[in-house]
Amino acid sequence: MRDELRQGTLFSRLEPAQLTRISRHASRVTLAAEQLLFSQGEAATRFYLLLAGQMRLFRLSADGAEKVIEIVNPGQTFAEALVFLNAPRYPVCAAALVPSRLIAIDGADFAQMLRESVDTCFQLLGVLSQRLRGLIGEIDELTLHTATSRVARYLVSKRTLPQMVIDLEVRKAVLASRLSVQPETLSRVMKALSEQGVIQVQGTQVQVLDIKQLLELAELDPPLTT
Repeated sequence: MRDELRQGTLFSRLEPAQLTRISRHASRVTLAAEQLLFSQGEAATRFYLLLAGQMRLFRLSADGAEKVIEIVNPGQTFAEALVFLNAPRYPVCAAALVPSRLIAIDGADFAQMLRESVDTCFQLLGVLSQRLRGLIGEIDELTLHTATSRVARYLVSKRTLPQMVIDLEVRKAVLASRLSVQPETLSRVMKALSEQGVIQVQGTQVQVLDIKQLLELAELDPPLTT
């Protein structure tokens, strides 16, 4: 399990003895597609490292509407900030988008390990600070940009060079919720981009045909050329 733990940025710089300690208190979790891992408001005793698959973190409103907060990919941890709270509860629900494998880490023991190592505390704070900056950037995107700009920014961030091919990875309804647009709005934007010759959609794959135009729609600077 120690080698698997090193897949997570949070654990990659820990000492072997620390990884062994985490392993002793950790457990493996296997989820089927759409299976719930934990619910919003449930007591939080563990946080998680995703080894394979994909997870969605979402909140439920009073009327049952779902808002996707984050899509978690392999190598990422989630709910780790809760180890700093007394009697924490999960602020979101977590469910598998596809069959997934995770490691569940004991929050109380991990917190005790942090109390014993100032260096480890600073490593964790560095990871959490990077994530916070990312979330602030996402809030800016959701509040300051149009639906077209949000979709374009998502496509830019997911493109694979040099083929400029993007695998949407998740259902359109999930992606729409993540981008804070209605599913029909997402479909309309994707169709418009296709008709403008900016992208070409084939199933779950999107090929970028005009990266300059996509960057303009995303309100991003074009890449430097030589």
